[in-house]
Amino acid sequence: MRRNKRGGQEDNPSEIDLTPMLDVVFIMLIFFIVTASFIKEAGVEVNRPDASTSTKKENVNILIAVTATNEIWIDKRRVDKRAVRSVVERMHAENPKGAVVIQADKASNTETVTAVIDASRSAGVYDVSLATEDS
Repeated sequence: MRRNKRGGQEDNPSEIDLTPMLDVVFIMLIFFIVTASFIKEAGVEVNRPDASTSTKKENVNILIAVTATNEIWIDKRRVDKRAVRSVVERMHAENPKGAVVIQADKASNTETVTAVIDASRSAGVYDVSLATEDS
Protein backbone atom coordinates (compact mmCIF):
# COMPACT_ATOMS: atom_id res chain seq x y z
CA MET A 1 0.00 0.00 0.00
CA ARG A 2 1.19 3.46 -0.77
CA ARG A 3 1.24 6.34 1.63
CA ASN A 4 0.03 9.80 0.75
CA LYS A 5 1.88 13.01 1.62
CA ARG A 6 0.29 13.34 5.04
CA GLY A 7 1.40 9.89 6.13
CA GLY A 8 -2.04 8.22 5.94
CA GLN A 9 -2.79 5.17 3.88
CA GLU A 10 -4.27 5.61 0.42
CA ASP A 11 -7.29 3.58 -0.71
CA ASN A 12 -6.66 0.60 -2.89
CA PRO A 13 -7.36 1.74 -6.49
CA SER A 14 -8.85 -1.66 -7.43
CA GLU A 15 -11.86 -1.30 -5.10
CA ILE A 16 -15.20 -0.65 -6.76
CA ASP A 17 -17.54 1.96 -5.32
CA LEU A 18 -21.02 0.36 -5.16
CA THR A 19 -22.84 3.47 -3.98
CA PRO A 20 -23.99 4.66 -7.46
CA MET A 21 -25.24 1.18 -8.31
CA LEU A 22 -27.22 0.98 -5.08
CA ASP A 23 -28.70 4.41 -5.75
CA VAL A 24 -29.91 3.24 -9.16
CA VAL A 25 -31.37 0.04 -7.70
CA PHE A 26 -33.30 1.96 -5.03
CA ILE A 27 -34.60 4.47 -7.59
CA MET A 28 -35.79 1.59 -9.80
CA LEU A 29 -37.46 -0.04 -6.80
CA ILE A 30 -39.31 3.16 -5.96
CA PHE A 31 -40.34 3.54 -9.62
CA PHE A 32 -41.80 0.03 -9.77
CA ILE A 33 -43.64 0.42 -6.48
CA VAL A 34 -45.23 3.70 -7.56
CA THR A 35 -46.24 2.53 -11.04
CA ALA A 36 -47.41 -0.96 -10.11
CA SER A 37 -51.12 -1.59 -10.22
CA PHE A 38 -52.07 -3.60 -7.21
CA ILE A 39 -54.69 -6.25 -7.89
CA LYS A 40 -56.90 -6.89 -4.93
CA GLU A 41 -58.15 -10.41 -4.59
CA ALA A 42 -61.41 -11.38 -2.97
CA GLY A 43 -59.70 -14.01 -0.82
CA VAL A 44 -61.51 -17.25 -1.73
CA GLU A 45 -62.02 -19.37 -4.81
CA VAL A 46 -65.56 -19.73 -6.12
CA ASN A 47 -67.12 -21.81 -8.90
CA ARG A 48 -68.51 -19.13 -11.17
CA PRO A 49 -71.39 -19.87 -13.53
CA ASP A 50 -70.75 -20.24 -17.27
CA ALA A 51 -71.80 -17.55 -19.74
CA SER A 52 -71.36 -17.39 -23.50
CA THR A 53 -71.70 -13.61 -23.73
CA SER A 54 -69.20 -12.57 -21.09
CA THR A 55 -66.86 -9.62 -21.69
CA LYS A 56 -63.65 -8.54 -19.98
CA LYS A 57 -64.07 -5.70 -17.47
CA GLU A 58 -61.46 -2.93 -17.16
CA ASN A 59 -60.75 -0.70 -14.11
CA VAL A 60 -61.77 -3.28 -11.54
CA ASN A 61 -60.48 -2.50 -8.10
CA ILE A 62 -63.11 -4.04 -5.84
CA LEU A 63 -63.59 -7.80 -6.03
CA ILE A 64 -66.29 -9.28 -3.85
CA ALA A 65 -66.63 -13.05 -3.52
CA VAL A 66 -69.79 -14.83 -2.39
CA THR A 67 -69.10 -18.45 -1.49
CA ALA A 68 -71.41 -21.45 -1.77
CA THR A 69 -72.21 -21.02 1.94
CA ASN A 70 -73.12 -17.34 1.34
CA GLU A 71 -70.04 -15.91 3.05
CA ILE A 72 -68.92 -12.53 1.68
CA TRP A 73 -65.17 -11.98 1.19
CA ILE A 74 -63.54 -8.66 0.27
CA ASP A 75 -59.77 -8.13 0.15
CA LYS A 76 -59.00 -11.54 1.72
CA ARG A 77 -61.25 -10.86 4.72
CA ARG A 78 -64.66 -12.20 5.57
CA VAL A 79 -67.16 -9.34 5.76
CA ASP A 80 -70.60 -9.30 7.33
CA LYS A 81 -73.49 -8.52 4.99
CA ARG A 82 -74.25 -5.32 6.92
CA ALA A 83 -70.65 -4.05 6.56
CA VAL A 84 -70.36 -4.42 2.78
CA ARG A 85 -71.48 -0.86 2.09
CA SER A 86 -68.86 0.76 4.33
CA VAL A 87 -66.04 -1.45 2.97
CA VAL A 88 -67.03 -0.65 -0.63
CA GLU A 89 -67.23 3.08 0.20
CA ARG A 90 -63.70 3.00 1.66
CA MET A 91 -62.25 1.07 -1.29
CA HIS A 92 -64.08 3.26 -3.81
CA ALA A 93 -62.62 6.37 -2.14
CA GLU A 94 -59.14 4.97 -2.87
CA ASN A 95 -59.95 4.61 -6.59
CA PRO A 96 -63.07 6.54 -7.68
CA LYS A 97 -62.86 5.29 -11.29
CA GLY A 98 -62.91 1.64 -10.23
CA ALA A 99 -65.74 -0.82 -10.56
CA VAL A 100 -67.15 -3.65 -8.47
CA VAL A 101 -67.06 -7.23 -9.72
CA ILE A 102 -68.93 -9.87 -7.75
CA GLN A 103 -67.59 -13.41 -7.97
CA ALA A 104 -70.60 -15.43 -6.87
CA ASP A 105 -70.45 -19.20 -6.54
CA LYS A 106 -72.94 -21.25 -8.54
CA ALA A 107 -74.47 -22.52 -5.31
CA SER A 108 -74.72 -19.11 -3.62
CA ASN A 109 -78.05 -17.61 -2.69
CA THR A 110 -79.44 -14.89 -4.98
CA GLU A 111 -80.59 -13.00 -1.88
CA THR A 112 -76.96 -12.62 -0.75
CA VAL A 113 -75.78 -11.57 -4.21
CA THR A 114 -78.61 -9.05 -4.48
CA ALA A 115 -77.74 -7.64 -1.04
CA VAL A 116 -74.11 -7.17 -2.17
CA ILE A 117 -75.23 -5.43 -5.37
CA ASP A 118 -77.57 -3.12 -3.41
CA ALA A 119 -74.84 -2.32 -0.87
CA SER A 120 -72.39 -1.50 -3.66
CA ARG A 121 -74.83 0.80 -5.38
CA SER A 122 -75.81 2.50 -2.13
CA ALA A 123 -72.06 3.09 -1.56
CA GLY A 124 -72.02 5.12 -4.79
CA VAL A 125 -70.60 2.51 -7.18
CA TYR A 126 -73.04 1.96 -10.01
CA ASP A 127 -70.65 -0.01 -12.22
CA VAL A 128 -71.36 -3.44 -10.69
CA SER A 129 -70.79 -6.65 -12.64
CA LEU A 130 -71.11 -10.37 -12.02
CA ALA A 131 -68.07 -12.53 -12.87
CA THR A 132 -68.61 -15.64 -14.99
CA GLU A 133 -66.56 -18.37 -16.64
CA ASP A 134 -66.15 -18.41 -20.41
CA SER A 135 -68.06 -21.35 -21.85
